[in-house]
Amino acid sequence: MVERFLKQTTFTSSEDYNEHLEFIIPEHFNFAYDVMDIWAEEAPDKLALLWTNDQGEEIRATFKQLKEQSDQAASYLQTLGIGKGDPVMLILKRRYEWWIVMLALCKIGAVVIPATHMLTKHDIVYRNTRASVKAIICVDDAYVVSQIQAAKDESPTVKEYITITDHGKAIPEGFRDYQTEVVQAPAFVRPAIVNDNEDTMIMYFTSGTSGEPKMVAHDFLYAMGHLTTGVFWHNLHEGSLHLTVADTGWGKAVWGKFYGQWFAGATVFVFDHEKFDADSLLRQMAKYHVTSFCAPPTIYRFMIREDLSKYDLSSLEYCTTAGEALNPAVFEKFYEKTGIRMMEGFGQTETTMTLGTFPWMEPKPGSMGKPNGQYQVELQRTDGSLCEDGEKGEIVIRVGEKKPLGLFKEYYRDPELTHEAWHDGIYHTGDMAWRDEDGYYWFEGRIDDVIKSSGYRIGPFEVESALMTHPAVVECAITGVPDDIRGMVVKATIVLGKEWKDKAGDTLIKELQQHVKRETAPYKYPRIIEFVDELPKTISGKIRRVEIRNKDKKK
Repeated sequence: MVERFLKQTTFTSSEDYNEHLEFIIPEHFNFAYDVMDIWAEEAPDKLALLWTNDQGEEIRATFKQLKEQSDQAASYLQTLGIGKGDPVMLILKRRYEWWIVMLALCKIGAVVIPATHMLTKHDIVYRNTRASVKAIICVDDAYVVSQIQAAKDESPTVKEYITITDHGKAIPEGFRDYQTEVVQAPAFVRPAIVNDNEDTMIMYFTSGTSGEPKMVAHDFLYAMGHLTTGVFWHNLHEGSLHLTVADTGWGKAVWGKFYGQWFAGATVFVFDHEKFDADSLLRQMAKYHVTSFCAPPTIYRFMIREDLSKYDLSSLEYCTTAGEALNPAVFEKFYEKTGIRMMEGFGQTETTMTLGTFPWMEPKPGSMGKPNGQYQVELQRTDGSLCEDGEKGEIVIRVGEKKPLGLFKEYYRDPELTHEAWHDGIYHTGDMAWRDEDGYYWFEGRIDDVIKSSGYRIGPFEVESALMTHPAVVECAITGVPDDIRGMVVKATIVLGKEWKDKAGDTLIKELQQHVKRETAPYKYPRIIEFVDELPKTISGKIRRVEIRNKDKKK
């Protein structure tokens, strides 16, 4: 499959990769037809999706079955008047049908808007009105249905409400029954022209750390941009069974559960569960012999607190991580327990993988790796000049005459915001990093998160990394607190391990402060430490440091 879309398919070094990575781009690329249906034709009985849940249920689907089911779903959606360019919001958790409907919407050229099941009425109204959502397809969950129903009167563009439920359950009032109606759809007829490459295929509402979410619009080539994610960063092959831990409402789901994995011909493994539990996850990985695993560092932090010798992880070949910066202490502990080195990556909702640690690279614990060859990545000072090695700057992408494969089209219906981030041939990520002499990039934090204290610039991540090496700390967030003398001082908001919670107090605070002084430059140590039960986070799981800062301002 990969040779259909790349002029060179194997690489031996970063130099080889950056110099020779070149895509073959069809005139009307459509992932569902040009990748999935080709697999169905050439390897119909190959296992494409292995789905299981915390109730012990299991579904195994071949590429042929995914084609047949997505054709059926596409036809059904057409009978409801849904077609090219129509925005459809999916709130399906990890239901098996998410993968079917995602392909079906692609086949009819509709615009898919994946969303998390944690949205409130306000969130749903905002998304419906901003994107002119035409239909909502949701899981039959009491909370989800109640919020959608509460939003109806303020969502005039939504014409169809469809629910996917368990057979035998009553259908919520005002909703269509997907399972009953989809099997009654006529045979699917592919539209003559489904899409141009520049058409919008998928939109994500980013859960920013401040303000209302932005609508990130991606074209149909965004799917191809993830070829490098699955084939090279995840290092997948046709024998791989890959598990990425991500809710289907997050952008990380298509990074790890959809596009890149199926370019590689791998089998996507899904564990549908209501509440994360490291033991349950590890049991599933052992039972099904998962070979490839990707999760944010938070998941790894919980995993290494388990006795990993209890689980047969001998099938595990490769592990990757992204979504937040990786603390070196987590890398080292996981390597000590499994013998597997985590390969870190970096990207945004607006991009595919921008920086990564690829198979031909030696990982440096805590480094995001090197630029992905499909992007021209630079580090810039505030005046636009380029940073030297060792100097902190903003990660930017230089955009030439042709938009890089995988970079977003725009912030939908917001040209002002688009221009703010992308102007003069440069896309500004808003993320800070520095580059070492070997070309590896090291994350520092968001521009707004940098703390200026007594003339020093302190990145939150460097202090968080130091704290994470202490056994008491499960999670932490570093912020700046205004100070009359120093301008700002460093504050650490910390979640302790359960065995340490009864030790929270002045003695532990002093111990943690001294620990940071030993682990990094002493001026970075947190002068203020607060212990909390949990950190404030966005619906996609990112720490909301802005909420901590705002709370401190009110004190």
